[in-house]
Amino acid sequence: MHDAAGLDDDLRRHLVHLEVERRLAQRTLALYRDALQRLQTFADEAKLASPRVAQVHHVRRWAAQLHAQGLASRSIALILSAWRGFYRWAGREGLVTLNPVEGVRAPKAAKPLPKALSVDHAVALAEQADEHSDPALAARDHCIVELLYGCGLRVGELVALDVQPSGTAAGWIDALDATAHVLGKGGKRRSVPVGGPALSALRAWLEQRAGMAAHGEPALFVSQRGTRLTASQVRSRLKTRALQAGLPTHVHPHMLRHSFASHLLQSSGDLRAVQELLGHANITTTQVYTKLDFQHLAKVYDAAHPRAKKR
Repeated sequence: MHDAAGLDDDLRRHLVHLEVERRLAQRTLALYRDALQRLQTFADEAKLASPRVAQVHHVRRWAAQLHAQGLASRSIALILSAWRGFYRWAGREGLVTLNPVEGVRAPKAAKPLPKALSVDHAVALAEQADEHSDPALAARDHCIVELLYGCGLRVGELVALDVQPSGTAAGWIDALDATAHVLGKGGKRRSVPVGGPALSALRAWLEQRAGMAAHGEPALFVSQRGTRLTASQVRSRLKTRALQAGLPTHVHPHMLRHSFASHLLQSSGDLRAVQELLGHANITTTQVYTKLDFQHLAKVYDAAHPRAKKR
């Protein structure tokens, strides 16, 4: 890597501009100097007469090289920003006619996977008994956790469940067949096996539901007002339950969905089955709903999921 004295005259003049005219802090100036030294090195390796003759294809290749070197997306973005600033200054000075960094962006940072609970924590959350809660609320919240973790449902799919299938039902649970039928993203339907603990929790909740639900309310899960429970209410109740169970992290519905997938994948190693159970967009409807595929999914679920006890 070049030191400042080895930089191209244009790069050194730009550094002086940043220090004297823009009066950047020394820490910021050091970052710019490092970025410009990288630019000089890449230009030398490409055998360019000067960094100012670089073209867009050069910059794209250099950004890819930075990524290959293991630099984080944010670090690459800062370097590109420094380069972009140099070429803008060079344009004002009449040194270049185009800015080769315009339109070049750092590779997007990979989205971190949502955190998963350990099996012990997930089971503790499901089995948490709130002795001070209303029995109906306790039964409802227990059933919610069992379905989120036991079936990997999205919170939107959970609150959309109705007690009975109908022409307007977005989803329902067939207790006799131990199957949850849900409407996922993009209007795609899928069927998910329901384990023994979730079925037991469902039966217990249905015994209590009649005393809470408003007349004619089709929703499986209802609030104390008797109407369909909302996703935000589920998040709030789940947070409270996690605190009561002494879990060391903030728990939200998607964390239970991710825990479902992680624990099932760890036990079975069947990524394809887990993708189908989650209803991810890259799994076609035909693949999800063929009888053979569903029987296979049920077998994997029964053999591997921590909550798929004998029904």
